[in-house]
Amino acid sequence: MRNFDPIESFANMRHEFGEHGGVNMSIEASTTFTVMHADEMPEIFQGRRGPEEAGGGCYLYGRHFNPTVYVLGKQIAALEGAQAAYCTASGMSAISATIMQICEHEDHVVASNTIYGGTFALLKEFLPGKTGLQVSFVDATRPEEVEAAFTSRTRLLYVETVSNPTLRVANIPRLAEIAHAHGAKLVVDNTFSPLIVSPVLLGADVVVHSLTKFMNGSSDIIAGAICGTTEFIMSLMDLHTGALMLLGPTMDAKVAFSISLRLPHLGLRMTEHSRRAMTFATRLNELGLCVIYPGLPDHPDHDLLASLANEAFGFGGILCLDVGDVRRANELMDLLQNKDRFGFLAVSLGYFDTLMSCSASSTSSELSPEDLERSGIRPGLVRLSIGYTGSLEQRWRQLEAALVSLKFI
Repeated sequence: MRNFDPIESFANMRHEFGEHGGVNMSIEASTTFTVMHADEMPEIFQGRRGPEEAGGGCYLYGRHFNPTVYVLGKQIAALEGAQAAYCTASGMSAISATIMQICEHEDHVVASNTIYGGTFALLKEFLPGKTGLQVSFVDATRPEEVEAAFTSRTRLLYVETVSNPTLRVANIPRLAEIAHAHGAKLVVDNTFSPLIVSPVLLGADVVVHSLTKFMNGSSDIIAGAICGTTEFIMSLMDLHTGALMLLGPTMDAKVAFSISLRLPHLGLRMTEHSRRAMTFATRLNELGLCVIYPGLPDHPDHDLLASLANEAFGFGGILCLDVGDVRRANELMDLLQNKDRFGFLAVSLGYFDTLMSCSASSTSSELSPEDLERSGIRPGLVRLSIGYTGSLEQRWRQLEAALVSLKFI
C-alpha cells in the first residue's frame, strides 16, 4: 500500500465559497464573461491571461473555461495527485481529446487489448480511418510485448488501471518506464479505481476518467475528466490547437456543480463498494465458482495492486463471474433482477445499486470474436458493479438463492 491520501489532498485544497458566502460554490451559468478593461481581452485571446496565468481569474467564453467547471477540475486534480485537470461532456470525449492532443497525423499508439469497447472502437476503427493513426494492441500485462510494439512514431501508450472487464491490473511504474524510454506519454484510464490507485504519482503522464461512474455515483450524469500537468491541460484549451477548445465537448456548469457535491463522500462510497465486492468474491470463491476479483489472493495481479494502491479503499467495487456461456449468464442476470431484486441488468458501473451485464455481448461488443478471445473476454463473463443499498447479508442471500435455483452451486 502507498501513503498518498487523496482524501487529505482534497480536504486541504482551498475551499470555493458561493458568491454570497454560501458553503457551496456558485453555479456560473454565463456563456460569456466580462473583462474589466479593454486591453485585457487581447491578453486572454493570446493566452497570456487566464485562470492559471499571472493575475488569474480571467475567463473568456464557456467553451474555453467556465469557473464552476474549472473548480471541479481542481477538485479532481487534488484527488488524483495531479497538477491540474479539466472536465468534459463525457468520458469518451476526455479520451478522444487526450489522444488527439498528443498525436499527429499517422502517429502510432500502443494500447492494451483489453479496454472499454468504445475506446477500442475509437482506436481500432474511428481514428485510423479519420486521421491515419496507427495502433498496435498488446497484452499490457506483458511488458516485453508492450515494448516490442513501440516504433519511432509511437507517441502514447494507453492502458486502464484495472482492465474492463477482465480486471487485470496495469503495472503503471513499469509501463511508464517503457513509454518514457521511447519518448512517449503514458495515458491511464482510472475510471474503475478512483482513490484506490493514483496513476500520476506512479508515473502516468495523463489520467482520464468517465465521471459518469464511481466519481458521480448516481447514474444520472454523463461526464469526463482529464488530469495531468498544468501545461498539458492548458494546451487542451489553446484557442488555436486545443482539442477541448476546438472540438467543443463542453461540460455544463450545472453538471459540474452536481458532481462537486458528490466528491466529498466518494471515499465512503468506494470503501463500501470494495468491502461488499470483497465479501461476495470471497464467498463465491469458497463455493468453487469462477470468480475474478483482484482482492482475492489467487488473482494474478493481487500483489501488484496491493503494492500500487492507496491505503483504506480496498480493491474496487467490481467483480466478474464466469458462468461458461451467454445463455447461462442471461439466466442468472434475469433471475437476479426480476425475481430476487439483487440488482439491475444494465451497463455502466459505480451506481449505488448493483449493475450487471454480460460484457462480451454489451460493453465489449465492439470487439470481434477474435479480439474478444485475445483479450480474454469469455462469452459467459458477467460483470457485476456491486452496490451498497440494502444490507450486505440481504444481498448475499439474494445472490446465493439465484445460484442455487440455477444449480450453479
